Amino acid sequence: MTRPSTSMTQAWLCVALLWFVACLNYLDRIMLTTMRSSITEAIPMSDAQFGLLTSVFLWVYGALSPFAGFLADRFGRSRVIVGSLFAWSAITWLTGHAKTFDQLLFARALMGISEACYIPAGMALIMDYHRGPTRSLANGIHVSGVFVGSGLGGLGGWLAERHEWGYAFKLFGIVGVIYSVLLIFILRDLSGEMSAAKGPMAGAKPGFISAIKSLFSSGSFFIALIYWGLLGLAGWGVNGWMPTYFKEQFNLSQGAAGFSATGYLQAAALVGVIVGGILTDRWSRSGERRRITITLIAILLAAPGILLAANTGLITVAVVGLMLYGLMRSLADVNMMPILCLVSDSRYRATGYGILNMFACFVGGITIYAGGALRDAQVDVSRIFQLSAAGLIVAAVLLFFVKPNPSGNTDEPVISSLKHTEIAS
Repeated sequence: MTRPSTSMTQAWLCVALLWFVACLNYLDRIMLTTMRSSITEAIPMSDAQFGLLTSVFLWVYGALSPFAGFLADRFGRSRVIVGSLFAWSAITWLTGHAKTFDQLLFARALMGISEACYIPAGMALIMDYHRGPTRSLANGIHVSGVFVGSGLGGLGGWLAERHEWGYAFKLFGIVGVIYSVLLIFILRDLSGEMSAAKGPMAGAKPGFISAIKSLFSSGSFFIALIYWGLLGLAGWGVNGWMPTYFKEQFNLSQGAAGFSATGYLQAAALVGVIVGGILTDRWSRSGERRRITITLIAILLAAPGILLAANTGLITVAVVGLMLYGLMRSLADVNMMPILCLVSDSRYRATGYGILNMFACFVGGITIYAGGALRDAQVDVSRIFQLSAAGLIVAAVLLFFVKPNPSGNTDEPVISSLKHTEIAS
């Protein structure tokens, strides 16, 4: 009989293990936005201050993302992943014990530091294992963990209604610490003979300045930076303020608003990352440029979904709009790292993703804080959603100008070239 080679098994095991890490990563950061009423009752604050809790997380998270990505390129993906998960989970548990606004703000800043290390390292490790015909699907499965975590963010508001606001932070913090200990024994980097870096520089340790120079030597990387920042504006505008908008627009409870604004959206996104990953891998067999084309089309279809959700008095219509947005927007998340692989040196892809993350988080943090400031000024927060939709359209236009750079992409197929080993039964 036959069975997959050890390397193929490890490649998909890597995706499975990181799926749970990605889920916890976004659950821990998003659930605060779904328990606004419970938090502000326990710790009085203005809407701008409540928005600042997420903004400060994003700004710290974004500022450290390039350095966090460089750590993964320099010292190994799996080490950085495990350390990041343990640290942010401990801080999540600590957040649940905050008694004042300053303590809560400080805890959110600490979470930004610890979570910054995960996404660049996790994405890069999956790209190390999966190349060619499995790249978008593997990344899509991993990103589905992000959407499940975001969708489960509504648990924060639900648990806060039944216990107290800090209960969810304490619970999921403990879960993350336990899982990080398990990963120490089973998560591994790709073996040296099949690593991403090839050629005479394969044994050299990357330097941070060299990485920055290499990445920005490509005009397409600079375009990708602006593009990802605009997607951050749209994504965090929706994630940060849609639960509050639903609660007030449709007179829902805190828990129902949280699930309605995140659950349906993330369910649609979950379908999108899997289906989108499969379609992209198949369509790109005729040329890697097609990964860019299919993403561009999807983003243009996502923009009307936001406008529909934010300009109706019917919750059913709003949910349909959010699901359209989630389904189409998810293809951008599936293909961002594969697109980055097309325009950058494989040795620096974690650093590159960290830089993209940094800019997207800065823009997203400003968006969320602006939403709180608008509410304090009695301005309709739906303006944020209109800006988010416009940002998606501009992002699609920019993506058209991103060109693959074959000389910078040193990958060689791994999974597609693996053979099945014949085993005597």
